Amino acid sequence: MVLVSLVVAIGLADFPHNHPTLLLLLPTLTAMVGTGETVRCMRRRWDYYHAGVILCIYMDLMIICMILFFLIYPYWHFMAVAS
Repeated sequence: MVLVSLVVAIGLADFPHNHPTLLLLLPTLTAMVGTGETVRCMRRRWDYYHAGVILCIYMDLMIICMILFFLIYPYWHFMAVAS
């Protein structure tokens, strides 16, 4: 779910050109829901499954940061160029 959100976000942002669009909020919310589903898989006792889930959560957080970068950077870049 989170990786599909990243692929959709790259497509919506038109990555090399970084067009500003608020449609990137949809993949952002989908990635956050996917991260919440990953967090639900946590166990109380530490084992290798727990470690794998933590790695997946870190991957999800990095993807959310990338999608937010695609969302915010064009507006920030536009404001810097306009001033």
